[in-house]
Amino acid sequence: MCVLITGGGGYIGSHVVLALAETQKQIVIVDSLENSSSSVISRLRELVGDGVKIDFVRADICDGPALDRLFKEYDIKSVIHLAGYKSVAESVEDPVKYYRNNFSGTLSLLSAMRRASIFNLVFSSSATVYGDTAISPISEAAPLNPVNPYGRSKAFVEFMLQDVSVSDPRWAIGVLRYFNPVGAHFSGRIGEDPLGVPNNLVPFISRVAVGRLEELSIWGADYPTPDGTGVRDYVHVMDLAEGHLAALEYIYGRPGFHTWNLGAGIGYSVLEVIRAFEQASGCEIRYRVCARRPGDIAQSWADTTKANSELQWKARAGLYQMMKDTWNWQGRNPDGYEQSR
Repeated sequence: MCVLITGGGGYIGSHVVLALAETQKQIVIVDSLENSSSSVISRLRELVGDGVKIDFVRADICDGPALDRLFKEYDIKSVIHLAGYKSVAESVEDPVKYYRNNFSGTLSLLSAMRRASIFNLVFSSSATVYGDTAISPISEAAPLNPVNPYGRSKAFVEFMLQDVSVSDPRWAIGVLRYFNPVGAHFSGRIGEDPLGVPNNLVPFISRVAVGRLEELSIWGADYPTPDGTGVRDYVHVMDLAEGHLAALEYIYGRPGFHTWNLGAGIGYSVLEVIRAFEQASGCEIRYRVCARRPGDIAQSWADTTKANSELQWKARAGLYQMMKDTWNWQGRNPDGYEQSR
């Protein structure tokens, strides 16, 4: 069976490829490489060896004819869809870009899948669809109330997928709502390498550690949390990748629309993350405390009961391991994939 991974050159996608290579003999990646590097593909092939065939097609998922050609060339049975923009700040600055890629791109993909009679789909969503709920842990039953264009683009896709699954009983769709993916593959050959200044805490910390950024800004230290800093749910990217495999297996023979939270089910504060990174890396992380940012909440973490029960999935890596693997990647690749961009 051949599986298509859209966005397979990206941070999460590349780790999903490695997890999938444990069970599949042929994987097809489609990626525009707008936010990733061609060297990711060669590193993936190096890591999986000769036993697994990884084919790569450079294309935009909004390009329907390109998808049609791809589905005619390969005997694809299922799709894992990770090709999406993910910067909240950028989505506020350019919402049209986000709706075009995240929503219209998914619409284009669904249309091409239907033309090719492919009806198994795992979709990469986000905990941002829940918005600024103050109730933690957050379960899948919580109302969707996204507060920015990125979150709304993901929520709109979820609504579309739900409607599609109702319209045609052949569709089997699994939606994974990620919390905060961190870490890297143990090899240190692939990892998170965002363009420009990182929007997320852990890649920012790792760039401070290698000297690419001067210091970390902590946005608020007066929250009602044990140390005053914000608390979030962090999940190792390889645990997250295993969640995709579990979801893909679950939807076979189970038509309909299914949703799962993927997180550690526990919250860590900003200062806890910094201390764990310092312990794992031996580097001191310079930081300064700034005023709170509008819209930020004190704490947020996942209720993973549904994924534990239905997918038999549970995050295994603790905070120290997540930071150790992050440093293994960043320390070995201080400039990320820069030479290959």
